Amino acid sequence: MTIDSSPKLSANSRNAFLAGFLGWTFDAFDFFILTYVLTQVAKDFHQPITSIAFTLTASLLMRPIGAFVFGLMADRYGRRIPLMLDILFFSAMEVASGLAPTYKIFLILRLLYGVGMGGAWGVGASLAMESVPTKWRGLFSGILQEGYALGNLLAAIAFWTVFPRWGWRPMFFLGVIPALLTLYLLANVKESDTWKAAASAKKDWTEYFGILKTNWKRAVYLVILMSTMNFLSHGTQDLFPTYLLQQRHFGPGMITIISIISMVGAITGGIFFGSYSDRHGRRRSMVTAEVCALFLIPLWIFVPQAAWIAVGAFFMQFMVQGAWGVIPAHINELSPEEVRGFLPGFAYQVGVLIAATAPYLEAVMTRHLTYAESMGIFATTVAVLGIIVVASGPEARKVSFAEKLGIEE
Repeated sequence: MTIDSSPKLSANSRNAFLAGFLGWTFDAFDFFILTYVLTQVAKDFHQPITSIAFTLTASLLMRPIGAFVFGLMADRYGRRIPLMLDILFFSAMEVASGLAPTYKIFLILRLLYGVGMGGAWGVGASLAMESVPTKWRGLFSGILQEGYALGNLLAAIAFWTVFPRWGWRPMFFLGVIPALLTLYLLANVKESDTWKAAASAKKDWTEYFGILKTNWKRAVYLVILMSTMNFLSHGTQDLFPTYLLQQRHFGPGMITIISIISMVGAITGGIFFGSYSDRHGRRRSMVTAEVCALFLIPLWIFVPQAAWIAVGAFFMQFMVQGAWGVIPAHINELSPEEVRGFLPGFAYQVGVLIAATAPYLEAVMTRHLTYAESMGIFATTVAVLGIIVVASGPEARKVSFAEKLGIEE
């Protein structure tokens, strides 16, 4: 079998990448909708904000289950069908969340949504990274990962346009519309040639899990890496709209503008550092971004003027999501080809599980500190830990997936 890794993208490669990108974008859109309406949902369900913040944590807690189930399916049956099933599932749970009559039912639906959210990234990232040219893998990694920031930006636009007129419930109904477009794209995507080559020597489950066991040290490292990365991301994003509302007393319009500015920074940073990592290495790019994020914390959270808050939000997310832009390429390169559908996504989501307490912990800290103090202390701590973990880890920049399988490119 010959794998096409030429600098030009084939139509199938473009569709495969776009499918992974949009699946992750709409998954993030569905998640971030709740971060913009925490206060309103709490009011309607007669709950404190901490209880609704816990539903964010609940979704994060369930993500490893989705990564486990859909990741195993992706290695066994290919990337396309598991990704389609996953998108259908999380879209259904999102719409149902908008119909929830009580807090208890809402919590259960957010738990189930977390299962679907957990499956999307790993399957979509393996499909996308196996489809793009090796020489541009970092660039496409940055674009792919910033589907997360684009989803946040789209949620901010929905908060600005839909919420003031119709309230929080219809915002959840929007999640099904873009998912239909992704399903259409997936229907026109062929399976990854790399997966076909790895699957040609079909292994039973005993042998499959034996490969995972052999690579346990690598798996543990990836989990630690993804834990620090998720603490940094969720610690700087999830309660940021609530901080703007509760401490700065901004209205929906100003919150949306600042959030959009921050997500433009995130998208730009992810693409910049992803491309930078193709030339200068994955670890160097991530460490550079996280060190810069440390120095930006005062500008991000402690300045009094709205204009400076917007500037700080732009550059903070430029750096945080800049480091994240390297992740899809980095951890797929570090994963054995036989388990690439499973290991990157599962490590990612176990990291999410470990970091799931971030929004809740920050909300609890605000009982004794301001939102700015809580988020600043939290971000400083996790950024320092992240720098240490990235700098001390391995790297396999631009490894050829085809060459590892002994296939002609």
